[in-house]
Amino acid sequence: MTDPFVVVGGDAAGLSAASKCKREDPDREVVVFEKGEWVSYAHCGMPYYVKGEVESLSDMLSLSPEQISERGIDLRRNHEVVAVDADAETVTVERGGERFEQPYGDLLVATGAHAVSDPIDGADLAGAFTIHSMDAAAALRAFLTPPAEIDPDEVDGAGEFLDRELVDEYAAREPPEAAAIVGGGYVGVEMAEAFSAHELDVHLFQRPERLLPPFGEAPAERVAETLRENGVTLHLDTEVDELVGDDGAVAGVVADGERIPVETAVVGIGIEPNTALLDGTGVELGVEGAVAIDDYGRTSRENIYAAGDCAEMRHTVTGEPDWVPLGLTANRAGRAIGQSVAGTPTPVGDIAGTAAVKAFEMECGRTGILDHERAREAGFDPVSETITAGSRSGYYPGNAETTVTLTADRGTGRLLGGSIAGEDRAAIRIDTLATALEGDTTVAELERLDLAYAPPFSPVWDPILVAAKVLNGTLD
Repeated sequence: MTDPFVVVGGDAAGLSAASKCKREDPDREVVVFEKGEWVSYAHCGMPYYVKGEVESLSDMLSLSPEQISERGIDLRRNHEVVAVDADAETVTVERGGERFEQPYGDLLVATGAHAVSDPIDGADLAGAFTIHSMDAAAALRAFLTPPAEIDPDEVDGAGEFLDRELVDEYAAREPPEAAAIVGGGYVGVEMAEAFSAHELDVHLFQRPERLLPPFGEAPAERVAETLRENGVTLHLDTEVDELVGDDGAVAGVVADGERIPVETAVVGIGIEPNTALLDGTGVELGVEGAVAIDDYGRTSRENIYAAGDCAEMRHTVTGEPDWVPLGLTANRAGRAIGQSVAGTPTPVGDIAGTAAVKAFEMECGRTGILDHERAREAGFDPVSETITAGSRSGYYPGNAETTVTLTADRGTGRLLGGSIAGEDRAAIRIDTLATALEGDTTVAELERLDLAYAPPFSPVWDPILVAAKVLNGTLD
């Protein structure tokens, strides 16, 4: 038997790699260390669980520990890898105050990222959450639910994973009446919808002038309008000074010197890659402090790989390293590394930062490079156009205004990025643009794409084609 393939981290990238390696090389010993209880869970589903749209925590588990073991993987939960010796090819593992050394033949660091809350004073008060763990999501939903209405089965489905003491603590509290959200990114927008479903008075604070900065101006404006229409109070271009407490619990938020009473808060101001484990190993870090990797997920030290939210990837438009932590990126890179470790070198692939978000009925998608300053830094001469067109034939029920922004390089006509916003299947249309970016498609070529037409699905000229026509005219 060869030296073990050791994986640090039991979620998307880690278990994708472990599963693929074991499938391709059944005789290889595969060991996965996870410092917590939770493994293989859908992080992106948490706001929808808090809202109540996802019934049980167990619905967000992709694989149980038993299913992982059935694949021949040695999964060890509550085992924290605290050090890596790249010269000796060992990791130091801690469990219950005891330590031991584990040798590896190949090592994958898939340690993810952690939520940032340090700049916000009071983020450690009871009632303040970051929604970056399943236990936090369970505790917040229990907090929002009147004690008499709590259904134990909704959280007990997670069984041994759950921090029952934390959930019971919040279940015993009276539900809040008002909530603050600090940060207008993905989590902030999704949590505004979740809090509104519980009929809270919702205040969303965003330091920049616009919500969802990576999506550009048009989606930001449509999302802001939708949030306001649904009763969310937006505080844009506003910096939160602190969360203030009463008896150790959130009692208000102070922003620009004004105090607003709230009883709960979600801090969603960003995440940072977990790379401290590699301190002193010689493994190089790259963009935003994420682990620098090559086309195959290999780090600067032999036999050490990195994938998921702790690692950078190459951007398909610029060809340069970038850090855009998203679920598909982690799963895809992990799977490729697992196949490489099993003997078939497989590239982890490029990224375009393709993402989607929903605010009530408003859907938004984005891909590539939209920001002109960033495009110019990458050597492009950017030009953009924004159009609004119908999502279906005008006479067909369900037709809705769909806003598309396209950005291209003036000199070559190459498509650089795009965004979409609308209420009728708008977000999924972004995949057409993401595919075009992978092929270095020009706007003229995009305009000539043979997209499907039928009244229930699209007008003759799909909104993407309309945008391409307009932008191509500008380029000409």
